[in-house]
Amino acid sequence: MTIQPIASQPVTAAGTAAQASAVRAPVQTMDANVFMSLLVAQLKNQNPSAPMDTNQMMSQTIQLSMMEKTTEMATNSKEAFSLQMRSAAAQLVGHTVDYTLSDGTTGTGVAGSVSYAGAVPTVKIGDLSVPLDSITGLTAPAAS
Repeated sequence: MTIQPIASQPVTAAGTAAQASAVRAPVQTMDANVFMSLLVAQLKNQNPSAPMDTNQMMSQTIQLSMMEKTTEMATNSKEAFSLQMRSAAAQLVGHTVDYTLSDGTTGTGVAGSVSYAGAVPTVKIGDLSVPLDSITGLTAPAAS
């Protein structure tokens, strides 16, 4: 009979297997994978003489589906909000804007360009980059 190794691990000079230190980041939220793991564990460990109620299993399956859809809606909502911020920032170019920075500094200037490098778009006013959420007012360009 052939014996297959479980895993190939490096062996030290003393003849013992070196242990790789795998660090697992803790899961802070319950997602579909955690839910399915719990459901499978529950099914594996149920009492054969008193199996899980099918209504309860259907209820849990529906809860999983609802959780996935809610997560999908939240992701779509974040993406829509991000797109909305980018669009709003782009429309400021060429307009005179008022701003108030986090340190209380206020000012006015013409928005020259927009950067989307960060989580919140920044508007370039002269040499200053102002976050979109610091813009407090907008003046339409003068009619020619």
